[in-house]
Amino acid sequence: MHRYCLTLDLKDDLALIAEYEKYHKQVWPEVLKSISDSGITAMEIYRFDTRLFMIMESVDDFSFEKKNEADAVNSKVQAWETLMWNFQEPLKKAMKGEKWVLMNKIFEL
Repeated sequence: MHRYCLTLDLKDDLALIAEYEKYHKQVWPEVLKSISDSGITAMEIYRFDTRLFMIMESVDDFSFEKKNEADAVNSKVQAWETLMWNFQEPLKKAMKGEKWVLMNKIFEL
């Protein structure tokens, strides 16, 4: 098992944040299936103000590249991602088009 932590910002708009959270109470089944099919075994998203923090656990041979390739040809996942961009805002240092940014672990107890 591998654990990854990622971060992203939301637009600073309380109505948009509320709508974003509402969507995440009922994520589309096709999106959930694509997550599971990629080898992700657990995922949690936390929010503080506009900052999102995702904890993701996966099988040992999980690959972000393979997940991205599968998502690119999945019309429902693409529709979800397009919809989510209405609420999300890339981090200042994110690369162009990059959403969730992988964080580096700096401490473990």
